[in-house]
Amino acid sequence: MQQHQESHGPSSPAPDSRPEEEPSRTPTQSDVRRWRQYLADERAEAAVYRELAQRRDGEERQILLALAEAEGRHEAHWLKLLGEHAGMPKAASARSRLLGFLARHFGSVFVLALAQRAEGRSPYGTDPYATPAMVADEQIHEEVVRGLATRGRNRLSGTFRAAVFGANDGLVSNLSLVMGMAATGVSSAVVLMSGVAGLLAGALSMGAGEYVSVRSQRELLNATLPTQATLAAAPSLDVEHNELVLVYLARGMTREAAEHRAAERLGLFSCDCDPSLSLQPEKEEVEDEHETVGSAWGAALSSFCFFASGAIVPILPFVFGVVGWSALILSGALVGVALLATGAVVGLLSGTSPLSRGLRQLAIGLGAAAATYGLGLLFGAVIV
Repeated sequence: MQQHQESHGPSSPAPDSRPEEEPSRTPTQSDVRRWRQYLADERAEAAVYRELAQRRDGEERQILLALAEAEGRHEAHWLKLLGEHAGMPKAASARSRLLGFLARHFGSVFVLALAQRAEGRSPYGTDPYATPAMVADEQIHEEVVRGLATRGRNRLSGTFRAAVFGANDGLVSNLSLVMGMAATGVSSAVVLMSGVAGLLAGALSMGAGEYVSVRSQRELLNATLPTQATLAAAPSLDVEHNELVLVYLARGMTREAAEHRAAERLGLFSCDCDPSLSLQPEKEEVEDEHETVGSAWGAALSSFCFFASGAIVPILPFVFGVVGWSALILSGALVGVALLATGAVVGLLSGTSPLSRGLRQLAIGLGAAAATYGLGLLFGAVIV
């Protein structure tokens, strides 16, 4: 039966601009394969969000369940298009399976970082069979997951920064040291001892430096927190020269709010006419153990351990008795793999390309080692 299209007034929602007749035609084999892949991925992504929701509570749990519900709507769309062509369930993509594995076994910020990239690379924007609502959903989902991942990144950022910096510093500095010493022509035993000395000195230096750095930053932040001096001093203040107003002005209040708060603090009056100006207990804020700065001991310990774990990689060939060029090539290769891995982890957590971040780390590390090797050749030639 032919249906007549009704006119929509200005207040009516705009109709779907995509053609209605195309989805009704017989799908091609290419369409079926693509839709079945979409269907499998939507099911896998919904499962990922449900797995993550089981490890969360409160608002985060509700957000993740809402994302899973949205993926379920997308799944229903592709099922409707496929009809009898749906067939047996198809395996999800490798990316979706990896997300599912991580969500089941870890449920960490890594999963959200990967999910953020997955949502941002949705193919629906160029697929004529995906509705505009689905395209918009995927765009919004990227921002939702970005927000959830940001919470985890903030909890990790202090200690994680120290760990990544420590590992990369250990890899690059000790490889450079090994390369520079080897270029001067000293024996492999001397190169090994130099590498061990560099490991210990660097790890202790990194740990001490991070402790002092984070501790100092915390002390600066603590110095900015309000004290309870106003509670003790308020009764003795001169009402005619109310310096308590200056305290609240310095804390960023408006003149009106500062005067209102000072008057209440001095007991001059009590007013409920404006709740935003009424007196609130000045309680000391509870310290967040996951704040961005991180703990001094956590940063120091992670820097020490990760520097040592990175610095031991370049000397492993010498530890196992490899000498000469073989040791140097093997050392460079091991460090190259480690640099790629650490760069990829940074890329994953930051929601950017793991490959580009890994190659950047590799170029920086090997470039520094090559420069040091050249200096070692120069100094070796001068010594000779």
